[in-house]
Order: sequence, then C-alpha cells, then structure tokens
Amino acid sequence: MEDGLFEDQELFTAGTGDTGARRGPLAPARPGPNTPLAVRMRPQSLDEVVGQDHLLGPGAPLRRLVEGAAPASIMLYGPPGTGKTTLATLVSQATGRRFAALSALSAGVKEVRAVIEEARRRLVRSGEATVLFIDEVHRFSKTQQDALLGAVEDRIVLLVAATTENPFFSVVSPLLSRSLVLQLRPLTDEDVRAVVRRAVSDERGLAGTVELTADAEDHLVRLAGGDARRALTALEAAADSASSTASGVIDLATLEATVDKAAVRYDRQGDQHYDVTSAFIKSIRGSDVDAALHYLARMIEAGEDPRFIARRLVIHASEDVGMADPTALQTAVAAATAVQLVGLPEGRLALAQATVHLATAPKSNSVITALDGAIADVRAGAVGSVPAHLRDGHYAGAAKLGNAQGYRYPHDVPDGVLAQQYPPGDLVGRDYYQPTSRGAERVLAERVPRLRRMIRGQDPAG
Repeated sequence: MEDGLFEDQELFTAGTGDTGARRGPLAPARPGPNTPLAVRMRPQSLDEVVGQDHLLGPGAPLRRLVEGAAPASIMLYGPPGTGKTTLATLVSQATGRRFAALSALSAGVKEVRAVIEEARRRLVRSGEATVLFIDEVHRFSKTQQDALLGAVEDRIVLLVAATTENPFFSVVSPLLSRSLVLQLRPLTDEDVRAVVRRAVSDERGLAGTVELTADAEDHLVRLAGGDARRALTALEAAADSASSTASGVIDLATLEATVDKAAVRYDRQGDQHYDVTSAFIKSIRGSDVDAALHYLARMIEAGEDPRFIARRLVIHASEDVGMADPTALQTAVAAATAVQLVGLPEGRLALAQATVHLATAPKSNSVITALDGAIADVRAGAVGSVPAHLRDGHYAGAAKLGNAQGYRYPHDVPDGVLAQQYPPGDLVGRDYYQPTSRGAERVLAERVPRLRRMIRGQDPAG
C-alpha cells in the first residue's frame, strides 16, 4: 500500500535530550481506538507500497536503499500523500541503522548539530549508521541546511529529506549536490482506488464493516487528486457517518455530505504551486481576467504566501504590460505594499485589484525584449568604448585625456533633444526598444522614431 500515510503522526515524542530526535527505528505504531485510518493503513513493507514504480523497480536506488544497500543521502520531492514519509520509515528499518527525525518546524541549528554529534559518536563507538529524516526540509533556513553539509558529505548521517516544494528552488545547492534527488509522482486514479479498496477490506482498516458503492468510490478517487492520505481521511469520515445507519453503506450522498468541507481544507496542502503560478501569469498575459482570478483564488485558498503573489504581479507589470500601461506597475507595487501593511484576509482585495488591472490592461513585452536584446549584445562582446564626450570629467587630468570635451547639454536647445552620439561607435543605429501600437505605447511608437532621427542628426529639428 501507499503513501506518506503517517505524515500527520507525531514523530518527535521520544527525544535525546532536547534535540527533537527519535532513537531507533520508527516501528509501526500500535493502532488504538483513535488512530487515524491513514496511520493504520501505513505500508509496512515495499510490497505494500502503491505507485512510484519508477523509483522502486529492481536495482533502483531507492529500493537498494530500503533494502540496506546503496548508502546515499536522498531528497524525496513530491506532492502530499505520495509516500515520502513512508519510504523514509522503510529506509530507517534497514538492518543496522538507527533512525533520528527532526521537525523542520521546531528544530534549530543547535538541534541539528546535537543529532549529528550523537551520530558521530555511535559511528565511532559501534559502527552503527544513522538515518536522519527531515520532513519539510524546505522550511529549514539556509544556516540550518548548511549545518548538515559536513555530516552528509562524510556520511556521518544518511540524510533522507522530504519536501513538497521543488528542492532546486528551496534547498541550498551544496546540499543538493550531495544528495540524490528523487521525484515522487502523484498517484494514479487506479493507485488511489487500490488504496481505498484495501482500507475497506483490510483488518487494519475498516475490516469490511462498511460497503462503498461504485459511484462513491469514483467520487472519492476524484476527490483525492493523487493523494492517498486525503482519500483515506475522506473515507474514514464517510465511514463514521455510514456506521451510524442500519445499512452501513457509503453511497455518493453520504460521501458528499461528510467530506465537502474537508476537501477544501486538504486542497490547501496541494503541491500545485508552480503549475498554478504559471497558469496565473499566462492567464494575465492572455488578458483572461476570469481565469486569472480563478488561479488567484486557488493560490489564496491553498495558503500561498501573499507576498509571493504580489511579487509575481510586480514582475508581470513590467514584463508583459510594460509601457502599454505604465500605471500597471504602480498598481502592482501598491498591492504589494498593501499586503505588507494589512496581510490576509484583507490583502486579497489588493491582489485581486492588481490582477484585474494587469489582466485587462493593453499588453506589451517591448521592455523585456529591449533589455534582452541589449544584454545579448553585451554578452556577445559588443561593448565598445564610452564616447569621450560622455566620460566623467570631474577629476584632475580628465580634460587632458579628452574626457567630457565637446559634450552638448540637451537643455540648452528648445526641444531638449539634440544631435549627439551616445552609444559606443559599433552600436550607433542599433534599435533595441520597439514600442507597440497598443495602449499608452501608441504615442511612443510615434515619438521614439522621431527622437532617434533627431539624436542621429537625421531630423532638421535636432
């Protein structure tokens, strides 16, 4: 069977001093009357793991690690409910290894170093290796992550880190380079269906005390969205309702009545951060204000940091709206400031206002295109010398070098624009900025060519 099905279980009840580490292999918890169904159905061997065949096939690194070979630190990256914590537990149960776990929410550098020192003493004294499991490692600060580097490199500990966020964005590069990054995939519908059916019939689960109708099972699978823990939590809630009836049947009506609110709550733990963010920006770029608001709502309801959303809006205001509506950047910056001042939930209104403004604004990518063109030339070596008349003349000897000699002051002429060379010689005539005819940029599309002619002495007015 699947899943990181005990990720909600308390891992840190047995400590070594104040380190928050747990001694010894993490044995399966003895089921009690209040033990969640997801915990009771936690896989106890690789044979019970559903999904992740790409990581658990014969000879695969993760299988070898679970079976006690291939001593390599690993980074397990994937959505909730796909098996990260379960796999870490199975690794810890490999022969001859001690298991220690740290909470990324509560452990500091002191706790990290204490666990490493204990692992070092055990390795020297008895040769016993330590598996250090860190869940949600992306929540560790850079300093905390850096504290792991030496121990991981010297194999004082075998690090098994789990994260729902892309580690290439949230984990420091030195730690990544010392670890094998393994991406867990969302479970397929059939994977989740197998998990649900086993939970209904297995003695550790509902032991056949309820019946799940076909349409209710289909809805439960859809509701899970590849997260087996979510499916089991919803199944347990529905089973509690069904057990109070004479029939003991979980039908579609029972399921919808018991898990509707829970579904919203669990969606907030979804791992769609990057996909939804991408769709949000692309919807704004495509001027679909309704789709943009939909994705904004999904990010807010998922618990996304509103400051992250605000930063994306500020970037988009210059990248995709630009000079077609210069006020878009002002609105985006104002929204970011408002979020800092008032936070959520009120800050969502400023984010929505900025989203509507940017989505409905005329679009132009001329700013980023112009900058990218200039950067490309610079990287290609097209830099040249700064024209002598533009160089700094505020130091002794500058005039002897010809610096600042012959510079013409634009404010001395009526139009404030005069013929004069500004770029290096090799770049004279290179036009980076190409204004569009959309929005406020329409005026610039007429003005910029005339400015260029005046500056280059091709217009009598200059």
